[in-house]
Amino acid sequence: MPFRLPPLPLPSNFDVETPAVLRQLAKSHRALAELKGAALTIPNESILIDTLSLQEAKDSSEIENIITTEDQLFQGDVAANIYPSVAAKEVHRYALALKIGFRKLREQHFLRLDDVLEIQAALEETRAGLRRLPGTVLKNAQTGEVVYEPPQDPREIESLMSNFLEYFHADAQEAPDPLVRMALLHYQFESIHPFYDGNGRTGRILNLLHLVLHGMLDLPVLYLSRYIVRNKDAYYNGLQRVREEHAWESWILYMLIGVEVTAVETLQMVKDIRDLMQSTKHRMRVALPKIYSQELLNNLFRHPYTKIDFIEREFAVSRPTATRYLTELERAGFVRKVKLGRTNYYVNDPLFSLLTR
Repeated sequence: MPFRLPPLPLPSNFDVETPAVLRQLAKSHRALAELKGAALTIPNESILIDTLSLQEAKDSSEIENIITTEDQLFQGDVAANIYPSVAAKEVHRYALALKIGFRKLREQHFLRLDDVLEIQAALEETRAGLRRLPGTVLKNAQTGEVVYEPPQDPREIESLMSNFLEYFHADAQEAPDPLVRMALLHYQFESIHPFYDGNGRTGRILNLLHLVLHGMLDLPVLYLSRYIVRNKDAYYNGLQRVREEHAWESWILYMLIGVEVTAVETLQMVKDIRDLMQSTKHRMRVALPKIYSQELLNNLFRHPYTKIDFIEREFAVSRPTATRYLTELERAGFVRKVKLGRTNYYVNDPLFSLLTR
C-alpha cells in the first residue's frame, strides 16, 4: 500500500516530547536566547541580515549542489542584477527570498499561501506555483532508486499546504514546543514537496520564519544550513525514516541539535562582527575624521566586497565623492583594492576572514 501523508498535528499516540527531546530542548532554547540577545547589539540589523543571509543561502544552496565561492558570493550586485556566476546568482536569489519572507512576516505577523508562493518564485524566478502535474518522485542520487513519492493530486497538495500553514501559526498553548513544531513542519513541507523545484530551500527559509514568528529570534540569522551540509546523509535518512518507521524522536533530536550547534556558532560570529565593528569604528574616527560616519562603517560591514556603485546608491553621493571615500579608506588600510574585470572592489579583509573561517 503506498505511503499516504497525514495532516498535522500528529495523532496523540506519537510522543514527540520524549525525555531525550525535552533535555535537548533546554539546551537549544538556551543557545537561541543568547543568539537573539547578541543580535540586538549590532547597531544596524541589515548588517547581519545581509551578511549572514548570504552565508545561510550559500550553504542551503550547496545542499542542492549549487556551489559558489565566497569571493563570487560577495561580488554580486542584487540592485543591478549583476553576478559573477550563475551559482552566485542562485545564492543571491535565496537571500532575496529569505528577506521577502521576513518582510512579509514583520508587516503581517503571519504568512499566507501567496507569501510562500512568492518566496519560492523569488528563488526560482518562475511562478509555476503548486504542482499540478503527476510524476514527481524523489530518487536516491547514487542508485536512481525511487525512495519516496509525494502526493500527486493537486487538491491533496492544496489541502496539505492549507493544513501546513494552519499548524505553522498554531499557538504554543495548543501544540508542542515551537522548536519541536519546526521539526515537524519541516518534515511535513519536504514530504508534501509542493513545488516542481526549490522545495528544500523554501523549506529551510520557512524554518527561520517560524522561529521569528514565535519569538525565538527577532532576525532570521540562524545559520542552520551549515549543520545540514555537514550532516547531509543524516538529514535525508532522518526524513525517510520518519516516513518508513515513524522515527520521530531521532528526527526531532537531529533538528534540535542542529539549532543548538548553529546558534552557538552564529553567536560567536555575531560577537566577533560586533567587536570588529567597534575596533574599526575607533580606528576610522582617528585616521579619517573628515569622512567617518556610521553609514560608511555600516557599508563596509554590509558589503565585505564594497564598490563605488554601492557607496553611490546607499549614500546618494556623486561618483567622484564615492571614489574619494574608498580611495581614502584604501590608503588608510581599512580595505584592499582588487580589480576584477572592469570593476574595482574594496575588500574588508578582516570581515571576510570572519565570514569564511
